[in-house]
Amino acid sequence: MMSAPVIRILHAVADAPANQWNALAGDNPFLRHAFLHALENTGCVGAQAGWIPCHVSLWEAGRLAGFMPLYLKSHSYGEYVFDWSWADAYRRHGVPYYPKLLSAIPFTPATGSRLVARQPEQRRALLDAAFDLARSERVSSLHVLLPPAQQAEELGARGMMIRSSIQFHWENPGHPDFDAFLAGMSHDKRKKIKQERRRVRDAGIDFVRLTGREAGEEDWDFFTWCYRRTYRAHHSTPYLNRAFFRRLAQTMPDDVLLVIGRRGGKRVASALNVMGGGILYGRYWGAAEFHSGLHFEACYYQAIEYCIERGLRAFEGGAQGEHKLARGLLPVRTLSAHWLAHPQFAQAIDDFLRRETHGIGVYLDELDEHSPYKREADAS
Repeated sequence: MMSAPVIRILHAVADAPANQWNALAGDNPFLRHAFLHALENTGCVGAQAGWIPCHVSLWEAGRLAGFMPLYLKSHSYGEYVFDWSWADAYRRHGVPYYPKLLSAIPFTPATGSRLVARQPEQRRALLDAAFDLARSERVSSLHVLLPPAQQAEELGARGMMIRSSIQFHWENPGHPDFDAFLAGMSHDKRKKIKQERRRVRDAGIDFVRLTGREAGEEDWDFFTWCYRRTYRAHHSTPYLNRAFFRRLAQTMPDDVLLVIGRRGGKRVASALNVMGGGILYGRYWGAAEFHSGLHFEACYYQAIEYCIERGLRAFEGGAQGEHKLARGLLPVRTLSAHWLAHPQFAQAIDDFLRRETHGIGVYLDELDEHSPYKREADAS
């Protein structure tokens, strides 16, 4: 007789076998056991960071059959789907918003499975367990950030409110080289990109691209310094530390790409990308010197060029940023799902989301009118 499926709450991803976890995670680099373990093992995630792991796991016949990355949160930092106004509304009415439960990849605004299981009934079991945990812990809410559209439908069918956001992605149609990519753009946008790249070259800056396997300790030291400097410039505290980057390079050496800009042999800028499933994900950047166009070159043009050279199908530039549109990245609707325990607040936020969703649709139409690419009638 087959044993019944079992739900376990894991307070560390290390409590699940890496091979079984990765077999379910597939080619999404952020769902991989090594990525999540690196966050936990280096203290970037944990009680002191305000991200307490409580991953929902489903076991069948003693093997991992599904999981849901889940965290008990005491704040809303590092999420990229902003609910600060919701938290403020709770505060003004004397109702605690924190703690809350969040299913997401920490500090990573990339769409990916959140109910990681092969069968619909397994995904339902994971979500049931998340709701049970939300009620038993008496949290204000349960949030699922950036699930794929199919899972967002499943979450909506279970009564969660669906929210839309916008990111900017570049899709590779199979360009043979960067010039072919530029050839598809409008004259003004093509000219602007060429000018930006020329300014960087004229400043004497060249670039190397290094995988985690190729980058040395000095490269990672410099990137970490740049990363921290960027956060300081924005009066923020960095989420990640040098130990995390070191561990990522060691455990996922072929899944990270470090772009380093050099002037006169001296490192002056760097950007970190993560890759998997034919997608390159832009993550962090920083520079020791200001040069016009350097940010766009390090973060976008080097990434797009790499995708073209390696035949990767897409580059995701991360959250926000209308400036990405002029560099060839197009707007894409992303989704999140939300459940709030307080019925009055749930109704108010549902009304807000209906208005916001309409506004997102209008905004997408406006962005489409400003596409950097040639219209069919203008193509030549």
